[in-house]
Amino acid sequence: MDSIEAVFAVLAETAPDIREGLVGRREYQEGENPSGEEQLAADVHADQLLEERLLAIDGVGSYASEEREETVGDESGLAVAVDPLDGSSNLKPNNTMGTIVGVYDAELPASGRDLVGAAYTLYGPITTMMTAIDGEATESVVEDGERHTVNESVSLPAEPTVYGFGGRVPDWTDSFTDYARETEADTNLKLRYSGAMIGDVNQVLTYGGVFAYPALESAPSGKLRLQFEGNPIAYIVESAGGRSSDGNGSLLDVDPDELHGRVPVHVGNEGLIDRLEATLED
Repeated sequence: MDSIEAVFAVLAETAPDIREGLVGRREYQEGENPSGEEQLAADVHADQLLEERLLAIDGVGSYASEEREETVGDESGLAVAVDPLDGSSNLKPNNTMGTIVGVYDAELPASGRDLVGAAYTLYGPITTMMTAIDGEATESVVEDGERHTVNESVSLPAEPTVYGFGGRVPDWTDSFTDYARETEADTNLKLRYSGAMIGDVNQVLTYGGVFAYPALESAPSGKLRLQFEGNPIAYIVESAGGRSSDGNGSLLDVDPDELHGRVPVHVGNEGLIDRLEATLED
């Protein structure tokens, strides 16, 4: 098993422990993560599990996550960038969450073009995994820490049916508001927004459509982190035949400025992202 597949295997093996660890870890910790967000005990627990297990893989030399300031490890071999518990604010109301991993063949922070694999685990009614490598996306069900493939070649449906947009509506830019209103007017599309990016992206991969957490008037650089969320999700969506964009072009082409740097994120069917870019340019 090569190092990338080993990362995917460890992610699956750790999924039951992360799920079981959610019980009793709904309280907030003192302090904040490097992005200035409150940390749940569940965030810290998932981060510790993944750091220990991913760094134990031969060929993985460094580990970075949303929950810690700096990269750890000796920076040899591959680097993994992890969002241990995406959507952890959904723990209190018991809604969807997930884990995101990007595998980079470069020192972090790195370009999305340095990704050699990416994956996410979704903790829904069942646990599923989406992995991407060599331009192919694969969906699996995780049972007892093992992956069972259900779709070897995931592709966004040609006829999209869902959309979900993050950020406070009054804080959207005028151009993104125009795009949102045009999207809402399409009677073929239904609003699906869970408050956990990973759940919304999975809906787009399942049904076709668009997810966006755009630049905001109060946050021109967006909210989501390029290394931990933007790049890995873009890699997966593009491997499934979709498009990603920061508003100008593929997220994978964005120059990273810092480990915890943020970026506007738009992913989905090609036509919907093309129209988004055209609207934002007007």
